[in-house]
Order: sequence, then C-alpha cells, then structure tokens
Amino acid sequence: MRGEYKVPGGKLVAVDVEVADGRLSRAAVSGDFFLEPDEALDDINRALRGLPESASVDDIAAAVRTQLRAGANMIGFDAESVGIAVRRALGRATSWSDHVFDVIEPVRMDPRMHVALDEVLATDAAHGRSGPSFRLWDWDAPLVVIGSFQSYRNEIDEEGAARHGIDVVRRITGGGAMFMEPGNCVTYSLVAPTSLVEGLSFERSYEFLDQWVMAALADLGINARYVPLNDIASDKGKIAGAAQRRLTGGTVLHHVTMSYDIDADKMLDVLRIGREKMSDKGTKSANKRVDPLRSQTQLPRDEIISSFLASFEARYNTRRRTYTDDELARARELVETKFADDEWTRRVP
Repeated sequence: MRGEYKVPGGKLVAVDVEVADGRLSRAAVSGDFFLEPDEALDDINRALRGLPESASVDDIAAAVRTQLRAGANMIGFDAESVGIAVRRALGRATSWSDHVFDVIEPVRMDPRMHVALDEVLATDAAHGRSGPSFRLWDWDAPLVVIGSFQSYRNEIDEEGAARHGIDVVRRITGGGAMFMEPGNCVTYSLVAPTSLVEGLSFERSYEFLDQWVMAALADLGINARYVPLNDIASDKGKIAGAAQRRLTGGTVLHHVTMSYDIDADKMLDVLRIGREKMSDKGTKSANKRVDPLRSQTQLPRDEIISSFLASFEARYNTRRRTYTDDELARARELVETKFADDEWTRRVP
C-alpha cells in the first residue's frame, strides 16, 4: 500500500508499506525532500517496521524520532509528515484527490441563513446524506457573527449595534467576531471528511485546508502567509481569520472570512475591540478602512470571488450544484428555532 503527503510549504513524502499479522512488515519512505546524512533514510524505514498498523501519527512520529541518529537533518519534512503518509497508506487518512467537492456559487440571502447552512451541510455530510462541499457566502444585510464561545457583552456594544441597525448571531464554530456588511468581506465554508485532516494537529489542519487559497491569493499578487493558529496575513497586515469545528460522524467544518473593504469606525462602534487588536487588521487608525483585499489587488470583490472559485476548481475534483429546496427549508427552520433565538445568541452572556 502507498500513501503520500505534501507538507504545506514543504516537500512530498511517500511511503510504501506492507502489513502482516497486524504490523508493518515492510516500509520504504521516499520523496523530494532533503535528508542528511543519506543513512538516516534507513533509520526512518527501520523505525516503521514492526509498528502496529493501528499506530497513530504521534506514535509513528515518536518512533521515527527515537530511531533517527544524532545530527540527522530533515529538510522539507518531519517525523509527523512520515506518520501522516503511513496513515494514508493504511487507508486511515485520505487526500484531496480521494474526494469530489460540491461547489456552490454565492447566493445573496439573509446572512443568518449562511450560518444555518453551515450546520445543515456539515450535518448532512456527517450522516452521509451529502458529500464534501465548498461554498461562498453573499448576504443582503449587515450582521455581526460571533464565535461559539465568545461572551456577548464583552464583544458587542449594544448601543452601537442598535445605532447602526446591525444584528448579532452566534455561529457553531469558535474563533472571533466577524463584522459583515454587504460587499465588505469575502467568506467561504468548506465541509470535508475528517479523514482529510486525520493525524494533523488543529494548528496544522487550518493551514492544510487553506493551502488552495494561499495559492489563489498569490495569483492575485498578494504575498500571504499563515499565522498560527488561524490567521492569514500579508506584509501589510491581517487579511483573514479562520474557524473550524469537527463534528461527530467524521466531518470537519472550516470557514474563512477575509476583509475586502470594512468601515473601521463603524466596526469599532459595534465591536468592543481596542486599537491593539485593530493593529493586526491592517490599520493603525480607526479613521481608516480595513481593506487588504481591495487595496492589495485593486480588483472588484466579484472578480476576487470568481478567481477563488476558479482556483479551487482547478486544484481539486469538483462539481457545481445549487442549494436544494430541502437544505434551504431546514436552514430557515434553524434560523427561526436557533440562530435568531436570543437564548442561543446570548448563551455565553
């Protein structure tokens, strides 16, 4: 059996394994990485042989580190990446090419519907009613979307929100607040099987699931980098924040909001964030706009969205579809029973 893993920002690691009596009887690691000295490759292969086929990524990585001779230098890969490749070879983990993603173009609707659709699509995928999906949001009204565990009163200035006519909704993923007005952000959601990120730490899984958008940003002329745990930034400041949740049933929900052209003054009226936090959003003064995508690309928002769609579809196996009537109906029901309910929105006071 063969497994491969491309290290984000690094090299390809491949491993061929054979199993007998529940243990790895043969293992051969290869790839376009660099390794010094040459004999260290024998150390890695020796570390894998005899491991139980149920060994986790951490177990495999620990065995490799223990067996590796002193002074060995792994360049472009590490012990964890070997473990992920082994898990893929054993069928415990999958790669992007193992899946076909439904791609759903932006549909303008109540922004609370998009929050509800995240739950509907992720739940359906977890129960096998639908496959993995990638979709972009569009919305027709302003809204603040707070993280699942954020304190309402610590995050929201209720007088400011009322003054600007901006509602608040709590999403099912963690992370920070999203200040969203029509046309001022680019937001996408990705629903994937957890087998795609099997063996990856939460920190690594964020970067791994957003590899495609880093390449898409580069195509638009933005030299972006991932800032652990969940931020995308350039030399001119923060561009985006990601949030993620792994659901029972083997599904991961991952979404990202990027600033296109945000009114910083209004945002500070509504959100209780200080200038220290504003400093990582690409502005030193609240009297400016937070506009990394617009200012760094000089492109209309619609063109950026089209470019993102094209980039995702060029990289992975996809098929276009629209929301089904059933998905929209269940999302509307969730809005009424959960996401528009003050008890849910203020569940963390």
